[in-house]
Amino acid sequence: MAMTQSEQKELVAQTAIDTLIKKGLIFSGMKIGLGTGSTAVPAVKHLATRIKDGTVKDIKAVATSFGTQNLCEELGIPVYSMNDKAIGGHLDLAIDGADEVDPNNNVIKGGGAALLREKIVAYNSTQFVIVADSTKIVSTVGTKFPLPVEIIGEARVPVTAALNALGAKCVLREGVKKCGPVITDNCNQLLDITWEKPVDPCEMEDKINQIVGVVEVGFFTKNKPIVFTIDADCKVIER
Repeated sequence: MAMTQSEQKELVAQTAIDTLIKKGLIFSGMKIGLGTGSTAVPAVKHLATRIKDGTVKDIKAVATSFGTQNLCEELGIPVYSMNDKAIGGHLDLAIDGADEVDPNNNVIKGGGAALLREKIVAYNSTQFVIVADSTKIVSTVGTKFPLPVEIIGEARVPVTAALNALGAKCVLREGVKKCGPVITDNCNQLLDITWEKPVDPCEMEDKINQIVGVVEVGFFTKNKPIVFTIDADCKVIER
């Protein structure tokens, strides 16, 4: 029987947390980054369940957005800053969702406008883990789901010109129920970009980050994650 997308997200998230605990990648006293989005949320909730039942203890979390921070506080998961002495700028593991994942586990993130904090957490973690339902697994990244690029608002026009020169089509992300652009947690704006033909995400991550006025890009290629997803038989797979 086919599963809904919501059911897939719940199953993948719960299985990932329990598998990571079994493998010793989630352990008592660890420092963990907790991501943002509709698949990360059930993962955070299931982690809270395992903390509550005593499976793991003394977890120190860093949240990638205000929304995740609020959820952690509601669930009783202690939240710290990356700058806190208890964290020391580095995490044991980060777990997050994704907007797209290719066969090489290159990832697009930032649909929820939290890509900068998500990348700070992911790239400063010993192990990075992605939980994703089957719709997020694609053959190439960057041609369908828009790649988010967080920018300084004053640089919108020159950054757009530079991205166009790389063959990208750019759209300023507009707010919903708000007049004007989306403003990130870091008070920046977002360009959503796509290419007609596939690009090398590793190369393009570097090229886009070299553009003056770009704060961060939603390609995640430098710290390759373990990916938990679901197959056609509705079984969770790890790759």
